[in-house]
Amino acid sequence: MLNTLLQDTAQDAEALVDGESVEKTLSIIELITSSGTAGIVIIAVLGLLLVMATYIYFERLFAIKDAAKVDSNFMNQIKDYVSNGKVDSAQNLCSQANSPVSRLISKGISRIGKPLEDINTAIENAGRLEVYGLEKNVSVLATISGAAPMIGFLGTVIGMIISIFEIANSGGSIDIKTLADGLYTAMTTTVGGLVVGIVAYIAYNHLVVKTDKVVYQMEANSLDFLDLLNEPI
Repeated sequence: MLNTLLQDTAQDAEALVDGESVEKTLSIIELITSSGTAGIVIIAVLGLLLVMATYIYFERLFAIKDAAKVDSNFMNQIKDYVSNGKVDSAQNLCSQANSPVSRLISKGISRIGKPLEDINTAIENAGRLEVYGLEKNVSVLATISGAAPMIGFLGTVIGMIISIFEIANSGGSIDIKTLADGLYTAMTTTVGGLVVGIVAYIAYNHLVVKTDKVVYQMEANSLDFLDLLNEPI
């Protein structure tokens, strides 16, 4: 009798635990759909921003990697051609390389014969255009990293307003179920905004570091070229 009672109690406890585990299990999709219309709209906006940030990051990352590819023997060949007066051969080599560094050197070669200051100015102006091209749409990532948490916070405020509205119209009896939509909206949008903001912030800073390396590479090769022109004949 006692054993039977204990077994029944154990089974009831297991059923209760199983029942609780099922009630506490909530998928991300269910969490979003439970946050009400306002929450779904804000999460959709954040999802769109996440897709945009991801696209910009990978598109710029591959572009910057391509820009950083420079043949280690490129400048040595340029020095040989320029030293021997083969300007056309040097220009052809720059055209074949087709990189930010080669375009800067090409701009400098096209100014050979003019004062060194004019050549330097031409290279600097071309360098600004190259940097502008490398940084294309990167500022959008910075905007997303700042705007996404604010959009999430907007959802938090909307969720709290919904909760307060439900409390005000509850007639004195507060039921947690009536507050569920507002609380879900507040929590899910906050988390979503932070996630998108963090991802965009990390992506932005990574691209800035990669771009700085390419800029340094352009500056170093430009200085080598100017030193070549400044060498006594």
